[in-house]
Amino acid sequence: MRFRHPDGSTVHLSYCTNVHPAETLDGVLAQLRDHCEPIRRRLGRDRLGIGLWLARDAARSLTTDPASLRALRAELDRRGLEVVTLNGFPYEGFGADEVKYRVYRPDWTHPERLAHTTDLARLLAALLPDDVTDGSVSTLPLAWRTPFDAGAAALARTALTTLAGRLDALEELTGRSIRIGIEPEPGCTVETVADAVAALATVPSPRIGVCLDTCHLATSFEDPRTALDALATAGIPVPKAQLSAALHAEQPHLPEVRAALAAFAEPRFLHQTRTRTAAGLRGTDDLPQALGTPGPAGTGHDPGSAAPGHPTGPGLPDATPWRAHFHVPLHAPPAPPLDSTLPVLQDTLALLVGGPHPRTHHLEVETYTWQALPPDRRPRTRARLAEGIAAELTLARDLLTDLGLKELP
Repeated sequence: MRFRHPDGSTVHLSYCTNVHPAETLDGVLAQLRDHCEPIRRRLGRDRLGIGLWLARDAARSLTTDPASLRALRAELDRRGLEVVTLNGFPYEGFGADEVKYRVYRPDWTHPERLAHTTDLARLLAALLPDDVTDGSVSTLPLAWRTPFDAGAAALARTALTTLAGRLDALEELTGRSIRIGIEPEPGCTVETVADAVAALATVPSPRIGVCLDTCHLATSFEDPRTALDALATAGIPVPKAQLSAALHAEQPHLPEVRAALAAFAEPRFLHQTRTRTAAGLRGTDDLPQALGTPGPAGTGHDPGSAAPGHPTGPGLPDATPWRAHFHVPLHAPPAPPLDSTLPVLQDTLALLVGGPHPRTHHLEVETYTWQALPPDRRPRTRARLAEGIAAELTLARDLLTDLGLKELP
C-alpha cells in the first residue's frame, strides 16, 4: 500500500510474511498464492506491499538461479504484490515448533550473517518495483547479549562496515539504494535505541541505520520522542519501522492478571518481559520466568548469565506495570485485565511520518505470533488469518490518513 505524504514523497506500508514462514522458494511461492493475494483481494486493493521474509535456503536458491529470481518477480507482479523491504532478522527455522534463542543465530560475529544479508540486499535490488529505487532490510541487533565481549563487538563492526561498502557498490551497479536497519530488541546486545546509537557510532555509514520496532520500543519502556531525537542528533537513519504492539499488564500483582498473562506463555517464541521500577528497568528473558513458573528452556542457544537488570531468579517485581515482547494483533488488544501498547505505536508513528517530512518511508506491520496466541484467539483457517491481517492493515491505513497522508491507488 502506498501513501502520499504532504511533502510529496511516497510512504510504503507492507505486512511481514514471517507470519506464515516458508524455508524454500516453493514455500515462498505458495505464500503468495495462499496468503498474500487473498489478503490483497480482501482489502480491495490492486496492489499490496509485503515485507518478504526469505530464509537462507530460499535466498540461496534465488541468488544462484537468475531464472528463479525472474520468476519470483513475475509472480509478484501477477498477484498484485510488491516488495520494497525484506525481513532479514530470522536466518532459518522461524516456523519451527520452538524458536526461542535460535532466532539470534548466526549473529553479526559470524560470516554467514554477512553473506546472507548481502544476498538479501542484492535480491531486493532486483525485486524492487520499476518506479522505486530505495529498499530496506531489517536485521538482528548484532547478537544476543551473552556472550558478547570487545572482540565480538569488533567482529560485528567489521562485518557491518564491509556490508556498507558492498551496498555502495550495489547502488553503483544497479542504481538501487538498499539500506540496512538493525532492530533493537530486549535482551540483545542492542536492546534500546541508546544502545543502537552507541553501536552505530563506530559504523558511520548512511547505509546502516535502525529498524524501529514499536513493540520492542514499548517493551523496554522507551519514550518514542526521546528515542527518535537521539537518532536524529546522532545522524542515524531509520530505513524502516515495524508497526507492532506489546502485551501490557497494568497490575501484574493481581491473581487474575497473572492468570491472563500465563495464557500467553507459549513454547515457540521468546517473550522478554520488562518492568520499570525505582531502581531502573528490570526484566526476564521469557514470560514464564517473570511469572516465576517453570517454562520451556531455549534449546537452540545458551542464553548465558543474566546481565544487570535481567534477573534469572524467581519472578519479576510486580508492583509496577509489566510489558512482554508478544506481538499482539494491532486491531484486537487482549481482553481486560490485559491491554496492548498500541498508544506507543500511535505516538511513534506520528513522530515518524506526521511531521513536515517522513523520518522513514517504509512501514511494516509485523504480527508474526497469530498462531502463538492463546488457543481461543488463534485463527483456525486461512480465511480467518487473512481477515485478521487485513484488519491490522486497515487500522494502520487509518492511522496514516489521520496524520494527513493520502492513500494512493
